[in-house]
Amino acid sequence: MQIPDPTDTALLVGPDEVPPVLEHNASGASPFLFACDHYGRLLPSALGDLGLSEDDLTRHIAWDIGIAGVAEQVAHALDAHLVAQRYSRLVIDCNRPPGVPNSIPIISERTTIPGNEGLTPQAAEARRRAVFDPYHDRLSEVIDARRRAAQPTVLVALHSFTPVYAGIARPWHVGTLYHRDRILPPLLLEALRAEPGLVVGDNQPYAVSDLTDYTIPVHGEAGGLINTGIEIRQDLIAEADGQREWAERLIRAFGNIEASLRAQGQI
Repeated sequence: MQIPDPTDTALLVGPDEVPPVLEHNASGASPFLFACDHYGRLLPSALGDLGLSEDDLTRHIAWDIGIAGVAEQVAHALDAHLVAQRYSRLVIDCNRPPGVPNSIPIISERTTIPGNEGLTPQAAEARRRAVFDPYHDRLSEVIDARRRAAQPTVLVALHSFTPVYAGIARPWHVGTLYHRDRILPPLLLEALRAEPGLVVGDNQPYAVSDLTDYTIPVHGEAGGLINTGIEIRQDLIAEADGQREWAERLIRAFGNIEASLRAQGQI
């Protein structure tokens, strides 16, 4: 295992490395804009493996397991734009305000991240510039362009969650996450609860706040967009069959929601 020099402030994502932002269907006509903060688990070569084993780097501490396959299928089927972030949340969490303790975690669940110990402010800022800023700058650009084109935008942040956290089992199959929006979350709850056999969390297993989240508060709420987050339990989407099944559920749900929003004159 390699532990990088925490004082290194060189460009972390070089020109020969995979860029942090991934987009699908950028010209999509759907009102839905999907954001995927924890899509990937790449590490910049300058950071080595952060002192972790390969097993640790495939766990939920490094990324949102299964959500990439779901997000791509839903975006394709709905003709919607997807903006995703390819680097691991252990480099910098793109759904946390920069500077908060879990923005660059020293401990994730019960696992110590050696490569994140002792970071200087300059090293933390280098991570922000390399990974966090390009992703959120692109989301801002996309939203601004849609606004100029008078294209309605409904922001949905897609995530997955581990079925057991800190030894506590989580019963929900899926949950909605929201804070100030009162338009989309009730419609999404209704649509998901109409699916047979699901245990649906209302702001479970997480709730959105200005202190714990970034994408929805900054791009959704501050931008005046209809918005929500979705969390799908990872054991249900770890494999391709589960990803396809859940994509089909979300495609049905968002199809019905779009019709409702149009009927209400919201979009």
